Amino acid sequence: EVRLVESGGGSVQTGGSLTLSCTASGYIYARNCMGWFRQAPGKEREGVAVISTSDAVPSYNDAVKGRFTISHDVIKNTLHLQMNNLKPEDTGMYYCALDFIYSPRACTMVIGDFDHWGQGTQVTVSS
Repeated sequence: EVRLVESGGGSVQTGGSLTLSCTASGYIYARNCMGWFRQAPGKEREGVAVISTSDAVPSYNDAVKGRFTISHDVIKNTLHLQMNNLKPEDTGMYYCALDFIYSPRACTMVIGDFDHWGQGTQVTVSS
């Protein structure tokens, strides 16, 4: 059974930093995309950043470029999201997601492409 467990959320002030982690288990398929998505109250879930675990190529939502960094620890099979210069609009529930790739293609931030999701971790940024 695929399991994704997020950690690292919390409350910070504007300009602060947080690092989210997502530990993945229950599978051995190496070629996949992993990503972070977020959902603010009353808003739709949106992609934040994704990364290919085979070649470590990242992709970011324009709203977080230059502030957030996604990375994947292959040995520990753990996904990270380093978030710097946080803004109130970054507030939301952050979810880790996994998409198995069976044919060569780039990772996307299309929610429907991701088959497995964690329970989420809350990030709150106050002004």
